[in-house]
Amino acid sequence: MASLVSISAPFSLRVLSCTSDHSTRPRASTTLPTSLALQSLRTQNKGLSLVWKPKRCHLIPSIQATAIPLRQEASTQPTSGSNSTSNGAPNRVRVMMIGGDGYCGWATALHLSQKGYDVAIVDNLIRRLFDHQLGLDSLTPISSIHDRVRQWKNLTGKTIELFIGDICDFEFLAESFKSFEPNAVVHFGEQRSAPYSMIDRSRAVFTQQNNVIGTLNVLFAIKEFQEECHLVKLGTMGEYGTPNIDIEEGYITITHNGRMDTLPYPKQASSFYHLSKVHDSHNIAFTCKAWGIRATDLNQGVVYGMRTDETAMHEELSNRFDYDGVFGTALNRFCVQAAVGHPLTIYGKGGQTRGYLDIRDTVQCVELAIANPANPGEFRVFNQFTEQFSVNQLAALVTKAGTKLGLNVKTTSVPNPRVEAEEHYYNAKHTKLIELGLKPHLLSDSLLDSLLNFAIKYKDRVDQRQIMPSVSWKKIGVKPKTIAA
Repeated sequence: MASLVSISAPFSLRVLSCTSDHSTRPRASTTLPTSLALQSLRTQNKGLSLVWKPKRCHLIPSIQATAIPLRQEASTQPTSGSNSTSNGAPNRVRVMMIGGDGYCGWATALHLSQKGYDVAIVDNLIRRLFDHQLGLDSLTPISSIHDRVRQWKNLTGKTIELFIGDICDFEFLAESFKSFEPNAVVHFGEQRSAPYSMIDRSRAVFTQQNNVIGTLNVLFAIKEFQEECHLVKLGTMGEYGTPNIDIEEGYITITHNGRMDTLPYPKQASSFYHLSKVHDSHNIAFTCKAWGIRATDLNQGVVYGMRTDETAMHEELSNRFDYDGVFGTALNRFCVQAAVGHPLTIYGKGGQTRGYLDIRDTVQCVELAIANPANPGEFRVFNQFTEQFSVNQLAALVTKAGTKLGLNVKTTSVPNPRVEAEEHYYNAKHTKLIELGLKPHLLSDSLLDSLLNFAIKYKDRVDQRQIMPSVSWKKIGVKPKTIAA
């Protein structure tokens, strides 16, 4: 028997049980299996206690309960999240946001909900567990996912449904699909840190299992239960590596021995995390060809920033902001380092160049992909970034902005813990989302001032022991590694 917990803000709870006849009628259940160990993480909602046990864990509610979740009534006017039916009535687009408790997922879930889409978050909350395991914390205090969606409901009147569980557990995912019946699935639900995947063998294996099997399960769920559903998958520009030729958007036309063909662009992943994304892309491309799935792969650059219009509405809607050496990205880390007087840590020569984008553009890009879906059998690839910077260029920008604010910003070169080219050619194309209507928020002096002031506001929460890199690509081993607090 497979069981599913679904929670809708502010206080509604749904427990679904699946029997051999595949019924999805809500009814009471006492054992709620999920496959991922989330030891010591606990969440409560109106008398329901969900406790994650180690190994093959079970979610055990303290009471037997069944309630139908609150759902919004369809608006009388079509919105951004509406399609018209044959009689002209609005038909709200239902978006399943896998990984909706994370940095990109949370901001995107709120943005789509505000735009009129019906949104459900699917998440096993493991990103919060990583912080507990490694002794890390977000610069910003972040509320529980239940308090977040409850506050969103209070402020906007809009409901976001919650499905708490692991997509690597196909029974859970299948019940989520049959219950919510998504028109689009946005898949942010993967272990997203290259350094985390390089800590030790167990983290490398976990990253590949979690990411590849989770995505495979999503593909099978679409095939079996919602074949017209559009998959919007978050990939990474890191799949391409740093080739000495221009990077195209997913495909390249080549001539070889007098013959010409358009082929997937070569992949040169640089960590076990990036390799998992390459495997995902191959699996999605295959299922589009074999099963007629429609999919858009968003090869995203490095995201920076903190606020979107929606997360700025209330402190309980605040997004996480990582600055540590495992999950923190370059620009966010530099702003925090400048705020606390720590030298900006440049890995090696600092010529590493990547594509970057504001988190406000992340949510725009996802919305554009949903509003302009791929055709059945089509595997589209969009390079999702707005500007290119080297690490040295970012450090110079933060130094200039920090000096204007009276900060004494210095830089230091530290040994590069990664295996990568530190000086290289980099020119990646990124026109397809612009053609769909993306209006970029470019990195400006005012945005840097805002990020620095934000970091200064919360500088008392900074643990400077977490700033320096602690994971080495070359020293990864089989012995489980504990990051010292």
